[in-house]
Amino acid sequence: MNRDLQGRQVILVLALALPVVILLGLGNGAVPLSAAETMGGLWHYLSGDGSSQAAIIVGQLRLPRILLAAVVGAILASSGAAMQGLFRNPLADPSLIGVTAGASLGASLMIVMSGSVVFGYAGLTLISIGAFVGGLLSVLLVYSLASSPNGTSVATMLLAGIAITALAGGLGNLLEFLADNEILRQISLWRMGGLDGADYPRLVIAGLVCGAMMLALPQFATALNALLLGESEARHLGINVARVKIGLIVCVAIGVGTAVALAGTIAFVGLIVPHMVRMLTGPDHRRLLPASALAGSCLLVLADTAARLVLAPTELPVGVVTALIGVPFFISLLRRRHHYGMQ
Repeated sequence: MNRDLQGRQVILVLALALPVVILLGLGNGAVPLSAAETMGGLWHYLSGDGSSQAAIIVGQLRLPRILLAAVVGAILASSGAAMQGLFRNPLADPSLIGVTAGASLGASLMIVMSGSVVFGYAGLTLISIGAFVGGLLSVLLVYSLASSPNGTSVATMLLAGIAITALAGGLGNLLEFLADNEILRQISLWRMGGLDGADYPRLVIAGLVCGAMMLALPQFATALNALLLGESEARHLGINVARVKIGLIVCVAIGVGTAVALAGTIAFVGLIVPHMVRMLTGPDHRRLLPASALAGSCLLVLADTAARLVLAPTELPVGVVTALIGVPFFISLLRRRHHYGMQ
């Protein structure tokens, strides 16, 4: 089958699957609802009659959480696809540029200094703001270390990202060592990732960032396809490689920084989803980027649903679920590393 046609079919299937997965998430939890109750509760909530139990459960509790999971999943997966194209490595993920580690350090610092102080209209906490700022500062530092008068080296950026990640991890561990038991528990729970703090103001912020990314990243699809041949070849094809690098780094830094700030550290979505989609659509980023976004949404909604069901009524952090899914898949990639030119 033609790869372009197959890619279009994958996107169509994922686009049809996403509403089904969302409805599945809305109907399952500590209080299970039938399909009719879920649809009825959603209809009543959207029509303004939110007084019934089903409408409260679906509209006020589950809907913002499920939609935030879909948006965060799309951000992480599309960012992972972009980073894998930029680094020309299917085992790359957004954390390679230091944004996740920097966000974790920023959040930990805010937890130690201020706790969960609410800030501003959107209900954002200082923890979320600290995470976002920490992620951006880490990326800026990585990019500055990798830049020189001769350009920005992707290999140096990778090494700088590893170094900054290790530095942020060490400083974070120092904060944990100095923290008391309550603060230590808050840091640990935040690092596990979770969507239990989802609300509509946070969803609006995430949705705006996700929408901007979904408009921006496809503009780099042709350039990413050219970069698969190598930077020199891409330049000969008329691609402004330096501008592409800056654009991708900015998009991924803002997107992943926002996702981590709103939902904590959610592992492996940016790694496993683009790789799985690439096996179905091929390496063409015109199809890979939108398909990865849709698949990331589906995966994180399903993972969050599982997190609410496994130990109901207790909720597992969704980052734990994605890690349990991602680690076996990552190990399978390592076992087949010779397929990707690795030793």
